[in-house]
Amino acid sequence: MRYAPSPTGHLHIGNARTAIFNYLFARSHKGTFVIRIEDTDTKRNVEGGEQSQLENLKWLGVDWDEGPDVGGDYGPYRQSERKDIYQKYIQELLDKGLAYESYLTEEQLTKMREEQEANGEMPHYEYEFAGMSEEEKAAKIQEAKDAGLTPVIRIHVPKGKTYEWDDIVKSKVSIDSDTIGGDWVIQKRDGMPTYNFAVVIDDHLMEISHVLRGDDHVANTPKQLMIYEDLGWEAPKFGHMTLIINTETGKKLSKRDESILQFIEQYRALGYLPEAMFNFITLLGWSPVGEEELFTRKQFIKIFDEHRLSKSPAKFDQKKLEWVNNQYVKTADVSEITDLVLENLIEGKRIPADPDTNTIQWVRHLTELYMPQMSYTQQIVELSDIFFNQPDVLTGDEQKELVDDDSRKAIEDLRGKLEKLDRFTATQIMAAIQGVRADTGVKGRKLYMPARIAATRTMHGPAIAEAIELIGKEKSLANIDKTLSQMK
Repeated sequence: MRYAPSPTGHLHIGNARTAIFNYLFARSHKGTFVIRIEDTDTKRNVEGGEQSQLENLKWLGVDWDEGPDVGGDYGPYRQSERKDIYQKYIQELLDKGLAYESYLTEEQLTKMREEQEANGEMPHYEYEFAGMSEEEKAAKIQEAKDAGLTPVIRIHVPKGKTYEWDDIVKSKVSIDSDTIGGDWVIQKRDGMPTYNFAVVIDDHLMEISHVLRGDDHVANTPKQLMIYEDLGWEAPKFGHMTLIINTETGKKLSKRDESILQFIEQYRALGYLPEAMFNFITLLGWSPVGEEELFTRKQFIKIFDEHRLSKSPAKFDQKKLEWVNNQYVKTADVSEITDLVLENLIEGKRIPADPDTNTIQWVRHLTELYMPQMSYTQQIVELSDIFFNQPDVLTGDEQKELVDDDSRKAIEDLRGKLEKLDRFTATQIMAAIQGVRADTGVKGRKLYMPARIAATRTMHGPAIAEAIELIGKEKSLANIDKTLSQMK
């Protein structure tokens, strides 16, 4: 099995799914998993694209046996480094008369397509030497060479031939050669092979037995089968996974759809956990036996069955992803989540870029407090706002909670008790609040809500004692004094 990304951008959810399914297939069958970089489209390659692909796959927990960074017996593993290999097989097809040099310019091809569209035809390549004798053809080619034109290499597409394969996901698939669009290019003017040619050479020479890829590759398969047939090779077993659709819109997940985050790096920055992302992505178009939804990577390897790949579109549900990640956050090691929270708070300018030991310990307490409710750790910036920004003015609803005479009595008593605490911990703070109840007789909401509003300057937030502890003694007392001064 192989995953063969193009270094044209960052790792997309759809590409990550392709990698994960091929990885699980290989590991479940005790096979070899290969990473191959398909970088023949030099105009679209972006700096750092390959690094992004590899780093984010590793972050997800995907490892490979062969690839550009680890080597292997079937390298090189970048297509740009395999030009001589491709040239050998291009020459073989030329020698067999199955491929030929094509000298039509881009302007001529564009004009051809425009005329076809005007006539209501599907755009297709028309053989430029049609009806010519060998002498006329040779003269035409010589004329193009004399004009300094650089040819592409096209392969002859047989007429009226049906290409069929037994798809791992779709079962029987057949496509007529007449729908392919005519003879297609296998080598571009710059000497680089096209995708549909190079992928065949690579898969064969690297002994790839099975290929799982997206549904958008179905139309490429007959072209690739054509090359396998022309070179006398056996094709691998193909499986084309259904599209991923946006649950909210019902439309195909498009990189232009800005209503949903689609790149792994974006989820990393938000504080999603790799195990959760691996889990969620694996269930996009594949389902296990039973109702269980949370599995470790090792469990997925053990239970993965390619025959359970769905024939229906996979639904990308952002809320479901948040739920899955929350399950992992709640049970994660506090230190792991604290590290992520520290990054989020630094980026949100809540704490210094080089926090001291006391700040780090404070953030750990904050993390423990909010872990159960965080869908992803970046939420901590908003959730923890009460510890960084206490408002000068209370809301109308908060003021209503303080109009009772019991409110002032309870708040004043609480202030005295908090000021006397030697250790400002949640346990001691809760004991102080209980002491207010014993001393004043104020209890229930009439005690807890005024105490919360006075010490934290808001009626919302986490458990009252933990919230007051995190705000700290000095700031809590200042908040209480401000509240008392504003009470009527």
